[in-house]
Amino acid sequence: MTMAEHAAAQRGLRSESRPGRFELAPITGVLAREWALYRRTWGPVTFAAIVEPILYLLAFGFGMGALVGSIAGYDYIDFLGTGIVAMSVLFTSMFPGMINTFVRREFQHSYEGILAAPVDVREVITAEALWIALKAGVYGCAPLLVAIGFGLKPTPAMLLVPFIALVTGFGFALLGILLSALISSIRMMDYLISGVITPLFLVAGTFFPIDQLPGWAQTIAALNPLYHCVELVRGTAFEIGLLPFLGHAAALCVFTAVAWILAVTMMQRRLID
Repeated sequence: MTMAEHAAAQRGLRSESRPGRFELAPITGVLAREWALYRRTWGPVTFAAIVEPILYLLAFGFGMGALVGSIAGYDYIDFLGTGIVAMSVLFTSMFPGMINTFVRREFQHSYEGILAAPVDVREVITAEALWIALKAGVYGCAPLLVAIGFGLKPTPAMLLVPFIALVTGFGFALLGILLSALISSIRMMDYLISGVITPLFLVAGTFFPIDQLPGWAQTIAALNPLYHCVELVRGTAFEIGLLPFLGHAAALCVFTAVAWILAVTMMQRRLID
């Protein structure tokens, strides 16, 4: 019996012995594995995750800011700095969700070994997305700290930003995992990057208010989960009413729940069925 056949047999036995159970211990186990891997590569990963959004902030904030001055009643670098937080979360969650998952499934065959242990697909996907979200919650704060250094007034509500980034990162990590399960070749990621990720961060109110867009584009933007993250982060800096805050938070939670269901379903088909 080959290793793959043995892993499949173990998964079959496990699914019969504990149907429907969702346990914390396998999730913490996968998180421990992710932490062990991260300790070996944290340098370049952290450098890319922090430096790129800061460069966007400095280049657009001072370059465009010198021409624009203010936008929506705020200094442009303050407006942009709060938006770049959401862009950073998008990049640090969707790219690992797509690329890492695909490589582990198609080239490294990591899931065959993981699923041979007492852990199922739901727990693996939840743990991997949670790990990515934890990193996104930390890395996403870097542009905000830079914006504060350049004059953005800190507020007590900004303490919510890491939690907003974590929930958003969890949802986009799951979306990345879902998309990775839908493609059969790594070359198809070019379609995802240009056709999904780029429109997400361009039409989210990151660089300009969406009320400057045509009506149909505003409707599309309002369906963009990243827009709700932008509004929540920006609301912690510029104040936002309780009802709008709860509305944006609810939209992110719905997006995350749907992404989890679809990601688990598609990965189940790829890894088990």
